[in-house]
Amino acid sequence: MDKRYQVFASSTYDDLQPERQEVMHALLELDCIPAGMELFPTANDDQWTLIKKVIDDCDYYIVIIGGRYGSVGTDGISYTEMEYRYASEIGKPIIAFLHKDPGTLQSKKTEQSEEGRKKLDDFKELAQKKMCKYWTSPDNLGSVVSRSLIQLIKSTPAIGWVKADQMASEEATKEILRLRQQVDDLQREIEQARITAPKSSELLAQGDDKFKIHFVISCISTELGGVFGSKSISNQFLTT
Repeated sequence: MDKRYQVFASSTYDDLQPERQEVMHALLELDCIPAGMELFPTANDDQWTLIKKVIDDCDYYIVIIGGRYGSVGTDGISYTEMEYRYASEIGKPIIAFLHKDPGTLQSKKTEQSEEGRKKLDDFKELAQKKMCKYWTSPDNLGSVVSRSLIQLIKSTPAIGWVKADQMASEEATKEILRLRQQVDDLQREIEQARITAPKSSELLAQGDDKFKIHFVISCISTELGGVFGSKSISNQFLTT
């Protein structure tokens, strides 16, 4: 069955547009379904609820970190970090992609305030506690994402998505469940038969029960091809 995986790509936006495009191309080349903040042009509490729902539905989560921390919510945490923390809390397989040499980035693509740089450093430290890869350019990022995601899919298979016409019909699903239940019932009967005496076996002799055996022995003696004589012995024994 052809299966596709949905991947949530999280990052700041204005400073990483070329990088995000490369990541989206890489995901599409892997037959994955990209999802990300492009779907949510502005950030607020209502959209945060929707973002969490999209992350819930995704199979994998990746975050791209450059030189900007990003816009923050009411609690002072950037939406990128909020997405990362939420994906981690619900147990999504995660890969973080950090710029290898942020000192080479253009000034307009970096944090200008000391507070922003401190929050960015703290976020990087958090991201490095899980699977983490490094990139140097948009093209390089696309390659790194592609290779890393292939490895993640192999090591941590997810549920994925399939086309509706490839799914079993409702009737077929019910029949499969019925047959599975029947197999389970028969298996239990087999296990019970192994530890239970056969039906009506209580009528058979058990252990020290006494019973009589009646028998007849016939003996025929021959001499020179002729009949010499014969006799029969009849008796009975009482045995246990």
